[in-house]
Amino acid sequence: MGSSDDLLRMAGGMSSEQIRDRLDQLFHEKAAVEGAIVVLLGEVDRRQAYRDEGATSAETWAVERFGVSTPTARALVRLSEKAWDLPHLVGGLCAGVLSFDKVRTVADAATPENDRELRARADECSVRQLADLARSTREAAGRVPVPDPDHDHDRRFLRFNDRFRTLSVQLPRESYAEARACLEMRARGVPSDGETPWDQRLCDAFMELVRSSGRGHGTSASTTSPYVVVAHVPLAALVEESGETSGLVGELERDGLLSCETVRRIACDATIVLAVDDDVGHTMYEGRARREPSDAQRREIMRRDRHCRFPGCTNVTFSNVHHVQHWKAGGRTDLGNLALLCIHHHHLVHSGGWTMTGDANTELTFVGPSRRIMTSRPSPLWTSVGLS
Repeated sequence: MGSSDDLLRMAGGMSSEQIRDRLDQLFHEKAAVEGAIVVLLGEVDRRQAYRDEGATSAETWAVERFGVSTPTARALVRLSEKAWDLPHLVGGLCAGVLSFDKVRTVADAATPENDRELRARADECSVRQLADLARSTREAAGRVPVPDPDHDHDRRFLRFNDRFRTLSVQLPRESYAEARACLEMRARGVPSDGETPWDQRLCDAFMELVRSSGRGHGTSASTTSPYVVVAHVPLAALVEESGETSGLVGELERDGLLSCETVRRIACDATIVLAVDDDVGHTMYEGRARREPSDAQRREIMRRDRHCRFPGCTNVTFSNVHHVQHWKAGGRTDLGNLALLCIHHHHLVHSGGWTMTGDANTELTFVGPSRRIMTSRPSPLWTSVGLS
């Protein structure tokens, strides 16, 4: 198509009608290409061909190989799993006459029996209208679960999202009412000049509840925080006034970069685990003195890797520290020879047919039976601390 400069010049010389016609053509071609991708991904999934490159699913394979986001890969794969059962909807996508968004919206409600009807409705309805249609179709088919109060307790959960610093909670009906009443009562007592939004006051009430609960443990005379905060910061940021000149001087473990002011405030209010970094922000080395990584090394590796280092894998919960060069083969317990691997990928690199080589601080190389070379690098935030 040429360079962006050529395209900009061409677009500048086109009439509005020509631009509209060209966009019609491009969106038609885009839908057709997405249809082909869906069909081929379905075949990859059916054959489990993704396993040849170490992936655990077609979704994670697509993320790594094609550089798409997890939500994009998930949407493509979910539709690809039903492609053979929905010839009319997927056919409309492959022909470029239905958008991917339209087909994806009704896919969960679609069956071989209503495929033709939904294909016809997709021609005349918007994506939002199709969402309403899909919901009513699922309800009519009895595929929308009806909440059962007797099992509310078994469905409770609380999940943390470290990337966005959010909590997702599902509570039994009574517990939800209790938690809401408690937080709203506390929020009404939060001082406000009328400018603080209600949701922020609820957030303040939640944190006050957390802190007061912490103070309730132990003796009433104790002023020591029961919580441990791990912060990676240059020592000068805590003991020298010169630290004030740096905008971002530290990192809260499993979170983002922190200002000098924030670091000092945390140091006043919580128990601090101090990780003394070298001049490029990295922590201690153990060599052959011990086989198992120290606690400080584990914290640093988590900060560096964030999740399993196998390309495309984002597993955090079931990841552990492993030697790149095996300990029995002379591998050192140094940061460069230690990397996070989930259970599945740890098995792959130890079961034969796979190799993992390189320096975990810079780049790891993975090669499997397909002989495709895949690489993995540390989090780009890792070396930012101490280098500002």
